[in-house]
Amino acid sequence: MNSDEYKQVIIIRGDIAMSKGKLAVQAAHAAVGAALEAARSNPSWLDEWIRQGQKKVLLKVNTESEMLKYAQEAQELGLPTSIIRDAGRTELPPGTLTAVGIGPAPAKLIDKVTGHLKLY
Repeated sequence: MNSDEYKQVIIIRGDIAMSKGKLAVQAAHAAVGAALEAARSNPSWLDEWIRQGQKKVLLKVNTESEMLKYAQEAQELGLPTSIIRDAGRTELPPGTLTAVGIGPAPAKLIDKVTGHLKLY
């Protein structure tokens, strides 16, 4: 049994207007996408995260470029990452970057990228 804490973070853009429902769906896309990436790239992290109760944290950034910077940093550390762009069927133009999912992974690794961000 691993003693490290595992978590997943979902980063949402705070500079675009989304209804609460839209925001929830975009966060869900990011969470599922990153979990599927973990299943491919590091299944032991996924298993441990599930065993620990699937901790998720919702964070906020203010710009698309800021969000992409954190996604790139996460990828460079080998963290499972999912970048979500909206299909444009409802509230947002097609291709709008809405969310990034990072992890599940050891919390100490994720915190190197996102530990200073504010909760959404």
